[in-house]
Amino acid sequence: MTPQLALNFLWAFWFLSWLAAALWSAPSAKRPVFRSEILYRVVTLLGAVLLFGVTTRRIPMRMWSPGEGADWALFGVCVLGFVFCWWARIHLGTLWSGWVTKKEGHHIIDTGPYRIVRHPIYTGLILAAFATAIVKGTSVALLGAAIVALGFWIKARLEERFLCQELGAEAYSAYRRRVPMLIPFGPKSA
Repeated sequence: MTPQLALNFLWAFWFLSWLAAALWSAPSAKRPVFRSEILYRVVTLLGAVLLFGVTTRRIPMRMWSPGEGADWALFGVCVLGFVFCWWARIHLGTLWSGWVTKKEGHHIIDTGPYRIVRHPIYTGLILAAFATAIVKGTSVALLGAAIVALGFWIKARLEERFLCQELGAEAYSAYRRRVPMLIPFGPKSA
């Protein structure tokens, strides 16, 4: 099995397990409609198509090759991204939602992976996307990973604005001052 094929299986496993886990989410207490949420979904989908689906004769397939050992190391980085993502998902429990929403009993979670970054699920997925793009070795895949990162940044900003309104500007701002948004040890109040 090649590292690229292993990555495809890993992404498929993550996707299916993520869909199954959505069943244990609590009902929403409040779900606003943001036009920007549609933008996030379109941007992220475009990034995913570029990361996984673009292969034509006009676009060179592989422009670089880190080598099989490095590819397997990047597979490991992708696994770490998914583990971080799942740690956050499990830690969040029934408060998780695929939409910007407020759950019954919603409160600021600042423990576990949420003490490292405010949006660890997105951090894990962005890490996995870039590791995958580097293994694929195409500029299109790298562009796709960057667009996926942009999509998650858009959604993180939407969530931050909503959670600040719903959970209290003072409390959420204090959390923002303590914990970076997406990059561990990065800027804290982005």
